[in-house]
Amino acid sequence: MTKPLNIVAISGSLRQASFNTGLLKAAAELAPETLTVSLLEFHELPFLNPDVPATNAVDRFKAAISEADGLLIATPEYNYSVPGGLKNALDWASRPAYQSPMFNKPVGVLSASPGMVGGARAQSHLKHILLGMGSQVFPYPEFLLSQAGGKFDDGALVDETTRSFLTKYLEAYAAWVSRCNH
Repeated sequence: MTKPLNIVAISGSLRQASFNTGLLKAAAELAPETLTVSLLEFHELPFLNPDVPATNAVDRFKAAISEADGLLIATPEYNYSVPGGLKNALDWASRPAYQSPMFNKPVGVLSASPGMVGGARAQSHLKHILLGMGSQVFPYPEFLLSQAGGKFDDGALVDETTRSFLTKYLEAYAAWVSRCNH
């Protein structure tokens, strides 16, 4: 058996009871044997200021992305877009342009939201940001979880229909990342 692909998962939410973090924890649990999914936090990153050198936290964040075979990013939707903290983390990871750990990196985008559109607008913005960074964005299937409040219990994804679709998403994502890396 070949070594599993190393996938880094980033939740765009800093909330303790985040649906998006719960979604990524479920992804780690449900991932096929060909993937290893681990969470990467960004809460220690300072605001990006190109005049200020990167901190150790920035270096560790970028190294984890660089060493990964692919990324999964789960984003909530704030004011029809991605949260500022996630955008800041991606801005750090995008440096230097066209030589960053994000360049040509395969990225899957997911979202979970208590609303009816499941974070669709945030996903659209995030995909646009990723394309601007030169990342490869997983095209299909898309994963948007609406009315997420009823699908988690104490932070764990318990809705069987959602768990089944997440499993299918991860299988397709794993095959795509494998193709991207060869």
